[in-house]
Amino acid sequence: MTPEDAIVATADRIAELLQAGADPRTPLPGAEWTVGEAAAHLALAGQLMADVGAGEDRPYGDGTPNGLAAANRAALAVFPQRDPAVLGAQIAETARAFVAVTAGRSPQEAVLTPMGPMDLATLGSYLLTHLLGHGYDIAVALRGPHMVNRDVVAFTLPFMRLGMPRVVNASAADHRACYLLRIGRDRFAVTFADGVPTVTDAPPRRPDCTIAIDPVAFLLLALGRWTAPTAMARAKVVVWGRKPWLGLRFPLLFTAP
Repeated sequence: MTPEDAIVATADRIAELLQAGADPRTPLPGAEWTVGEAAAHLALAGQLMADVGAGEDRPYGDGTPNGLAAANRAALAVFPQRDPAVLGAQIAETARAFVAVTAGRSPQEAVLTPMGPMDLATLGSYLLTHLLGHGYDIAVALRGPHMVNRDVVAFTLPFMRLGMPRVVNASAADHRACYLLRIGRDRFAVTFADGVPTVTDAPPRRPDCTIAIDPVAFLLLALGRWTAPTAMARAKVVVWGRKPWLGLRFPLLFTAP
């Protein structure tokens, strides 16, 4: 499977859920949106990502979680479509449009996105992460199988690594610690100095805390769908090191976008 395959397959799975008689008024557990609103957001965001991938300038919020949330509300207010079947088709179409407009171009080509500058490869990772997060919500609301699995999560890591420093919250102020994350077969380090995190392939010093976590649990935790106690209770995460208690604090240092 390639990242492009993962994008299309995830969008198609969301479309299948929406086109199987979904009620757009169904609320999303733990969220303010309904299934219809989440689907409309995915359709709008898919078009935005395809436009950005094509090199268009599409300003959208200020790159912060609060700014993106405000932009989302404004976009939904002027987009009345809530038919799940129609929106499912649009989600699948825009995913394919993104793959088409980025095909044959350098993965390192820079573009400006709602979360700041990144290359095309990371933009694809961003789109996939976005589809998986909201697709998971829709699947849970509709009581269907979700589309988050360890193989596709690996393709979200470029965006997750880039996005971490951009979603740090006030609780990280003055924080100093070095974390090593082991996500399935993938490894990377997050080192905080005075509340500012730096993400590197390897830790610059001996880690204070090593977090070994199942890939699916990592993504759902990072996107705010699970809590750290939930992941630990399900035996999906193990922490150790000189300061293992930092493992519980780590996800609280970020605000899910």
